[in-house]
This record gives sequence, C-alpha cells and structure tokens, in this order.
Amino acid sequence: MSKVDLALVGARVRTLDPEQPAAEAVAIAGGEIVAVGSEAEIRELGAAGETVDLHGAVAVPGLTDSHIHPLQGALDTRGADLQDLSSLEEVRAAVAAERRRCAPGEWVLGFGLEYDVFRESGIRGELFEDVVEGSPALLMFMDLHTAVVTPRALELAGVTGPVSFSENAEIVCREGAPTGELREWAAVATVERAMPQPTDAERYALHAAALREHAATGLTGGHAMDGTLATLDLLRELEANGDLVQRFVVPFTIVPESQPDDWEALLPHRDDAGRRWRAGVAKFFIDGVIDAGTGWLYEPDTEGEGTLPFWPDPSHYRRAVATFARAGFQCATHATGDRGVREALDAYRAAGAAPLRGRHRIEHIETLQLHDLPRFAAEGVVASMQAQHMLWCEPDRSDNWSRRLGPERSAPGRAFPIRSLRESGAVVALGSDWPVARFDPRLGLSAARLRRPPGERDRQPYDDQTLDALETLAGYTTAAAVTIGEETRLGRIRAGFAADITVFADDPVDCDPDELPELPVLLTVVDGEVVHRAA
Repeated sequence: MSKVDLALVGARVRTLDPEQPAAEAVAIAGGEIVAVGSEAEIRELGAAGETVDLHGAVAVPGLTDSHIHPLQGALDTRGADLQDLSSLEEVRAAVAAERRRCAPGEWVLGFGLEYDVFRESGIRGELFEDVVEGSPALLMFMDLHTAVVTPRALELAGVTGPVSFSENAEIVCREGAPTGELREWAAVATVERAMPQPTDAERYALHAAALREHAATGLTGGHAMDGTLATLDLLRELEANGDLVQRFVVPFTIVPESQPDDWEALLPHRDDAGRRWRAGVAKFFIDGVIDAGTGWLYEPDTEGEGTLPFWPDPSHYRRAVATFARAGFQCATHATGDRGVREALDAYRAAGAAPLRGRHRIEHIETLQLHDLPRFAAEGVVASMQAQHMLWCEPDRSDNWSRRLGPERSAPGRAFPIRSLRESGAVVALGSDWPVARFDPRLGLSAARLRRPPGERDRQPYDDQTLDALETLAGYTTAAAVTIGEETRLGRIRAGFAADITVFADDPVDCDPDELPELPVLLTVVDGEVVHRAA
C-alpha cells in the first residue's frame, strides 16, 4: 500500500456502505480511500502525512448538490439579499440600504425576491424608484426566471414597449408601456445588456470565493447546471490555480434557438474532463416556472396561464434530446409543470438511447400527473428534486405557487412529490438549485425531512411527502452518484472510492431536523484534500 496521506481517526463513520455501515477511522492516499476500519487498523498502516483526531465527530460521504449553479450563481447573488423578506416594505428597506452602499448613478442589484411580496401591489418597477433615488435597479426573483427593473433601467436599455422573443419570454406591458416586470431570461437579458459587467479578474474572484463558501457548509461537489464551452475553460483555470475545491459534472445548456449545427459542435466535447470535473451532460428547458405562469401544464393555471412550452416548438426539443442522447450524453430537462414532465419523459423514450454514464433526468418536477409518476422508475429516469423550494409554500395554500396551481394540483402526491417518487422506485437526487434557494446542504437535508422551514415548530408541514433521515442523506450522496453513473467511486466511504468526505460535529441522521441547519461542519475533504477546516 502507498503511504497514507491523510488519516481520520477517532470518528464515528457513517459509510453508507451496506457491507460495512460503520467504522472509526479512514485512511486516504492519492485522493482515494485506501482503508476503512477501526482506529487501531488504520494506525497500523503507519504514520500518515497528516492524522486528524475527530474526537467522536461524525464522518459521512461527501455531500453532493445534484442541481446547483455554482458559477453563474456567484454572479447572480451580487447586491441586496432579499431572500426571506415577506413584505414589500422590508424589500424596499433592503433595496434602500443597498442603494446607500452604491456610488451615485450605480446600478442597484438584488436577488431572492418572493412573488408573494407583490400580492397586493402587482409587480412594478416604479415601486422602487424612490428608494433607489432614480438610479437604475434590477432585482431578480428567487427562481431566476423573473426580474423587476426600475424606469431608469428600462430607459438605459432602450425598452419602451413589447418585444418579441423566440422563446416563451415577455416584457410585461400595460396599455403598451412596460411595467418593469421581465419574464424569463430573454426578457431579462434586454436590460442586463445595458449594465456594466465585471472584469474577468472580478468574475474569477467571485467564482473562487463562492466555491470556498460552499465547501465550508460540507459540500464536496455538485451537478453544475449552467455550462458552456467557456465554463470548461474556467474550470480548467480554477483547477490549475488550486481553487477548484469541489467536484463537478457540468452540462452544456441547450437553448431553444440553437440549431443542429450548434449541437454538433458540442458533441466532440462529451468526454472533456479534468481531475475534479467533467462534461458529458446536456441540459434543456421545456418550461419555465409555476409562479410566473410559464410552467407547462396540462390545464391552465388559475390565472389562465401555463399552457405554453418554453421551447416554442417541442418537436425541436425532441430532436435536440435525440441528438445528444444518441451521442452518449446524459440528458437533463428542467420541467416544473405536469405537461412539461410528460414531454420530457416522452422525449427520452423516443430517443431510445441510454447515456454512457448515469441516467437521463428531470429537474424540479413541481407538480405531476399521477399516471406519469410510475414512468420514472419504469423508464430509468432520475427525479432531481429540491426540497428547499417548499419553504416558500404555506400549508393553507395561500402562497402564489399554490394559488396558481389550485387545490388539485397542489395536493399531497402531486406537489413536489419527493416521497411518492422515491416509494415508486425512482432514484431521487436532492439539491438546492442555488441561487434559487440557499446552497447550504444542511438546510436541504432539513427541508426534505420537515416539508416546512426549520425552526418553525408550530407551523404545519405543507403535506406528508417527507423523507426519513437516511433517505435524505442518500439523496445527497449515493443517489447523486447513481444519477451521474459514478456509484462505484462516489457516494460512500469505502476502500477504492474517491476521498470525498464531510465531517459534522454530530450525526446528521440522528440530529433533530429543526436543529440540523446549525450543526457545525468541522471538515470537508475533496479528492483527499482538506478544503475546509473549522477553527
């Protein structure tokens, strides 16, 4: 055996390996776990380059976020943090405080807006004109599919009325005049193009800092859902500089206006990879979001919306899926509405090709027709779910998302059906969709067990679709590995597996889920490297 680089001893090791569920110590060499056993057995291997006595702390397989935007998110979370603000006055106060931090005339940014803030006022940019003192401002909603901008921002962007887009996007207008509400990315981009952009050095610094912050919460990797060829170059640079402190699988985002020539240009890059990252996945959007009326539904929502796909021509989407699937790519499709989910399942079945690694997958699945639920297990499609998205939903169904869908489609088993999918035999991988929700996996682990915000013990859960503690941990570990076809080297603490390990002060499985978000992360190990160590 090669010399041990790192030994973790004095631990309670929850391996998720059915052949050896528990241990006391782990030995690591060359980025790989080389032994798992008692402390005496590990110490008998000889002196390690570093030995860490964990004094009874709990080591689990490294936590992987199966749907995260770690690179774009670092850029999208600049400005005022508006998450968790529930009233218009709270948001206005936070935006005013951000304005005071900015130079005169500088763009005022914010992220994480909730739709229910505008229940009485409607979404209008003029609501913020006074608190930004006439400056241009762009505030993103929590789902990143809608923004509200001030009149000055519209002026600088030259937006004076409706605009036609190739995808299902809209500059919302009343009597021909834009209100400041921008639905979907093409509409948001019309204003973003007028904003000054950070330099390459500033962007790199934001990316590197975000990855360090994520590692400090115990994340050892993610399925990074915002890839282009330029993203691969950035990952190469981060890895070369020692700043890639997580392990990533990165899909190429395939946009509706792309053509077969664009797809063919990406196919040769299927096997592009570094030590801690790889390509091989194609990501599609068949619809938008329920909250904005752009999720694709079988029947209209309560405001008469939701009957249009994000891709104007679904047959074009099916051709794109077939092209990538038959070239060996794993396909991932964003589908929030029940019709979108069915269309994605149909596209995978029609393509008739399994990926070289992993399984085709559907992201979000916010509502589902019960007759489509068994297809995930039967057709080998992964359900990629984000329990944190439930934290905006009220048990009395008074929130915007539930009101839009109505009582039938927001009923137990139809709304974010995590447990129903898992019980059907489907692989359920868990993630955050950061920056839509907070990236901290402890919050995700808690949300999946509670179906309500942690700490609010008097609040009723949204429904009974909870997972138990072990199922939830599996969603961030073993299921994440199965999803990308890496179950023989990721997701367990086992000899021969990659040395990705998260160490908590106590057992996240036994921990009260309301207290889980505060459970200290003592150590994060990626590829055998300690990338986070608590003080």
